[in-house]
Amino acid sequence: MKMPKMKTKSSVKKRFKITATGKVLAGPGNKRHGLINRSQKMKRTNRGSQTLTEMDGRTVKQWAPYGLA
Repeated sequence: MKMPKMKTKSSVKKRFKITATGKVLAGPGNKRHGLINRSQKMKRTNRGSQTLTEMDGRTVKQWAPYGLA
């Protein structure tokens, strides 16, 4: 008998990427609605993607046991 495959969380597949060095990239929050209430600096710094901290990255990798394509 083989062990069953572990499942990857579907939300992780859509929201994160893993770099070649093993860091986890994520798009920052607070960019969808209510932007008139946010400062220009906050909107500017939240462009692109950001690397997660080491502990958060470890958690995300547990949710994706076989990596992210």
